[in-house]
Amino acid sequence: MIRRILATAALLATTQAAAAQDIVTYTTDQDYEDVTFGLETAIVNEGLVIDSVSHVGDMLARTRADVGSDTELYVEADAYSFCSATVSREVMEEDLMNIAYCPYDIFVAEMVENPGEVIIGFRGFPEGEMQKVQELLDRIVRNAIGME
Repeated sequence: MIRRILATAALLATTQAAAAQDIVTYTTDQDYEDVTFGLETAIVNEGLVIDSVSHVGDMLARTRADVGSDTELYVEADAYSFCSATVSREVMEEDLMNIAYCPYDIFVAEMVENPGEVIIGFRGFPEGEMQKVQELLDRIVRNAIGME
């Protein structure tokens, strides 16, 4: 009986993780700096505070030789982390395990293979109450690049 419960729990966890792996992206020909400025403004306009900015592109460029690679990946790439007390409370009151999704991240990247094309996006969230977070992030991203 315990094996069956554990197997069912593992299957549900795998299914939920797979559903949440979708990446939502928008592509623009706006300058990278304009997109990041738009993102910072859109986050602040939602009444939110940026907790951190991870300079992923810089880190990968800086450590490229250290890990034995000569491949350049990004012209620039950053990930912005933040949270919403209101939305986070709503989704965590529904399921305390939704803490695993906080903080929320939006990335901006310009790939070496497509210079002049900037991608902005975020990880998708599972169906149910976490769609409130997905709607928030989608609104922020769309505002950042002038789609709303």
